[in-house]
Amino acid sequence: MAAMQQISDIGALREQVRGWRIAGERIVFVPTMGNLHRGHLRLVEKARDHGQRIVVSIFVNPMQFNDKDDFNAYPDTLAQDADKLTEVGVDVLFTPSVAVIYPDGYQHNSQVVVPGLSDILCGEHRPGHFIGVTTVVAKLFNIVLPDVALFGEKDFQQLMIIRRMVGELCFPIDIVGVATERESDGLAMSSRNGYLSAVERQQAPLLYRELEQAKSRLLLGSERIEVVEAEAMEVLQKGGFRPEYFTVRSRKDLSKAEGNAQDLVILAAAWLGKARLIDNICLNSG
Repeated sequence: MAAMQQISDIGALREQVRGWRIAGERIVFVPTMGNLHRGHLRLVEKARDHGQRIVVSIFVNPMQFNDKDDFNAYPDTLAQDADKLTEVGVDVLFTPSVAVIYPDGYQHNSQVVVPGLSDILCGEHRPGHFIGVTTVVAKLFNIVLPDVALFGEKDFQQLMIIRRMVGELCFPIDIVGVATERESDGLAMSSRNGYLSAVERQQAPLLYRELEQAKSRLLLGSERIEVVEAEAMEVLQKGGFRPEYFTVRSRKDLSKAEGNAQDLVILAAAWLGKARLIDNICLNSG
């Protein structure tokens, strides 16, 4: 197996990708912000099912942070991340600087907006966040020119937004969602989990337990959705969380579930100490 290359220049990356494409190889892309955990590595492992060459990017995108202090505090673990990616057989690690991605400053950069989906749930609580996400992902897609890109299902809303952007802007890229990786107690793996204190880490699995509990109750078919949502919010508050939302939505477009709607997803976001945790669980009432 060839050694992993680390590239930070757009031209050099495009030259490498061009060579692979001439050779008839499919390019698979996994965009990340670094501080990698097993969930990220699972994306890379799944990438092997979709092509011969794997590109992973590590870029902490200032445009998607609402809080400048949060951006500045984001962990820089590049050396450790590079070692992990080498072990799982990544071909190229793309590590552009902010100046490379936003040469004129991100405040003046053209924006890619997915209206509607970007303004609800996490978008409502983090104004502008998804504009930053779609803008940087679109730029990375145009730099890497992959055949396939993989995203985790933990951020279900983000996955839906990326899929809509790709479809509506005619990117020739297949978007693959990968199931959420969990700790043994059910907590969804996230770089944000590192912000939890020891006590908060013991409390954190309550979020997923409430999602499972809500799913079980709704599958029985005898309880109203709004009652289940409200009681889950109350349980989370009593458990030490500051919940932003706990809601049942359509998997198709994240519209609010109504009546006997099927193919649903339950989504939740809540603060626990300094960590903002998100999670979801699918509910197929059919």
